[in-house]
Amino acid sequence: MTQDERWMIRYKEAMEFMVKEHRKPSKYYPEEKLKFHFIHHNKKLYNAGTLKAERVEAFKKLLRLCEEYKRVNQYV
Repeated sequence: MTQDERWMIRYKEAMEFMVKEHRKPSKYYPEEKLKFHFIHHNKKLYNAGTLKAERVEAFKKLLRLCEEYKRVNQYV
């Protein structure tokens, strides 16, 4: 399995999770931790400009979905 194949598997897992659960993965739940770190690490690479060019468009879709499910305080 190549790194690109592994990246796509993690990407699909993160996208499917957010579409199904309508929220971002949490770093506090062990079953969601890998998805959280995938998003966090790739966001660092994206902001630094070192994310591979073929992954940028797919990751932008993931970031748009993350922005849609951004946490909001419910109690004011």
